[in-house]
Amino acid sequence: MQRILKFSLVLTAMYIAATLTFGLRAHSLALISEAGHNLSDFAALGLSFVAVWLQTRPATDERTFGYQRAGVLAGFVNALGLLVLAVWIAIEAIMRCFHPVTVEPHLMMSVAAAGVVMNGLIAALLWKFSGDVNIKSVFVHMLGDTISTAAVIVGGLLIAVTHQQWIDPLLSLLISAMIIWSSWGIVRETLHILLEGTPRALRMVELREAVTSVRGVRNVHDLHVWSLTSQSHALSSHVCVDEGTSMEECEALIERINHQLRDHFGIHHTTIQLELTECATTDGCSSPPAPEVVDGHSHHHHGPGGHDHAHSH
Repeated sequence: MQRILKFSLVLTAMYIAATLTFGLRAHSLALISEAGHNLSDFAALGLSFVAVWLQTRPATDERTFGYQRAGVLAGFVNALGLLVLAVWIAIEAIMRCFHPVTVEPHLMMSVAAAGVVMNGLIAALLWKFSGDVNIKSVFVHMLGDTISTAAVIVGGLLIAVTHQQWIDPLLSLLISAMIIWSSWGIVRETLHILLEGTPRALRMVELREAVTSVRGVRNVHDLHVWSLTSQSHALSSHVCVDEGTSMEECEALIERINHQLRDHFGIHHTTIQLELTECATTDGCSSPPAPEVVDGHSHHHHGPGGHDHAHSH
């Protein structure tokens, strides 16, 4: 993944220089907007490269989950940058409608053709890693560039045939609309993860039913599921068991729960606390009781053996 991102950075930098230079020579806003779009792609690729590198760093006492969220944050910033760029392109295109500029369609088409090849190649290389939201944001960048540069070729051809200069700003408006449409979904997805939202593909009703169906489970509450990355999820929960359940039976019960979570919901990191009586909850979430202060220390009462945690990696 890092090698592909390095290769993509070099290609994109070369294309930015070409589109900006020839866009100014051709007086084409569509081509200049492509340069700006590719500049944001270069920043996105660089940010994603840093995020991929950070994700390889080990967990520490200060960051017990490591830097797994770095890729999500990079995807969020990349998508926000694209939205800002799209607004700028739209404003420039509207201004061009009132103040037309003559463009050179043949130069415009030649540079855009090179862009289709380059962006298409990078998008193809990134496609197999697009399950990761960080790489997905860059993949959307490059795929969008491929489509928009192809549209620039069509626009250049239409200008050459009809000599209608309004085609260039209209094309820019369509490109900006496409950028906004593709970026908004990534903003929503990454923000949902950063705000500890429940994974979108997971139905809490089904998950709760799967856990309560496990033999030995009386009740499930204080159930929380969140995402570390777009492909890595974690869960914590309180589970009520019958009084008199032995330690061996508790271990077997936790293993059965983990089997359900791992095989049916793809959740590999779990923290499960076993209890004899259900603790106070508010709207299905834990409402911790006020601590009892004894000799200057806070004490809480829990189920068999205190806290029973199961970690599955």
